[in-house]
Amino acid sequence: MDRFLRSLTPTQQVAALFILVFGLLVVISVTAFLMTFRTQGRARDPAWHEELHDFRSLLGTSWVMVVTFWVAWAAGDTVATVLFALIAFLALREFITLSPTRRADHRSLVLAFFVVLPIQFWLAATRHFDLFTVFIPVYVFLALPLASALGGDTQRFLERNAKLQWGIMVCVYGMSHVPALLLLDFGPRNEAGKTAFLVFFLVFVVQTCMVVQHLLTRRLKRPPSIPEVSRSFNWFAWALGMVVGSALGGVLSFITPFRPGQGMAMAFVACAAGSLGHLVMKALKRDRGVPAWGQRASVTGANGLLDRVDALCFAAPIFFHSVRWYFGV
Repeated sequence: MDRFLRSLTPTQQVAALFILVFGLLVVISVTAFLMTFRTQGRARDPAWHEELHDFRSLLGTSWVMVVTFWVAWAAGDTVATVLFALIAFLALREFITLSPTRRADHRSLVLAFFVVLPIQFWLAATRHFDLFTVFIPVYVFLALPLASALGGDTQRFLERNAKLQWGIMVCVYGMSHVPALLLLDFGPRNEAGKTAFLVFFLVFVVQTCMVVQHLLTRRLKRPPSIPEVSRSFNWFAWALGMVVGSALGGVLSFITPFRPGQGMAMAFVACAAGSLGHLVMKALKRDRGVPAWGQRASVTGANGLLDRVDALCFAAPIFFHSVRWYFGV
């Protein structure tokens, strides 16, 4: 079966993926719609309404992610880089809106949005991967506190700069690795330009892992393992989600330069980074006292965008550097 799928032309593979993914999402969406008719007999059951709401939220996130990254793949490398840069800009804006800043931070904020972000994505687009890897963790992390210090305000200086650095690391550094995946050169292994499918591979396995984990926690009625952080996270359900996501990586290996075993291993790495990164972002939300990043959508201009891409922001750099290390690309 794997040999047959790998023998398909890129156009045939695109058609197969289109039918598989979007067909599956349509079936699930119709099922979710039909489930609403069951609420008539459970109108006073808050647990049922909460479960249905969470399921719809996950389904909506899946639609947004799959459509976005499909469009990015179809539009080409340049458009994809610009698209992800815009997503990073909005995600960082959403993050900063929920983090207190002072007038003295304006220099750092301008530097982050209008200098650091464009340079980071330009480095990705031009394949300067060595500088791309260290630009933010080394140079930017030294430049931002300096810009704040020049403002002459020392009140909560460490806290303010740590929050800005963390936001840049997650929203800009993490997201910039998504278009960088499209530009990896596997040489002879890059059969028919299959590197372009790495973004789809990453998104699909991570989102599948998280959806399975969430649904199993609900269905198995297991108590949350870390209720102070997440009411939908259970280690047993997480492990099962990891198994499903890793197995899916082996199945989807035909669209990538990976062999089935390599696909499973890379999917495992991506799923672990994405799902646990999502848990970290939930802890940050609890610290800020908000249930969702999109709570102030009218201010940020992005309705819960960070909620939809936070797992990807963690998974993309881990996946990218694991692939580069293992295959030497």
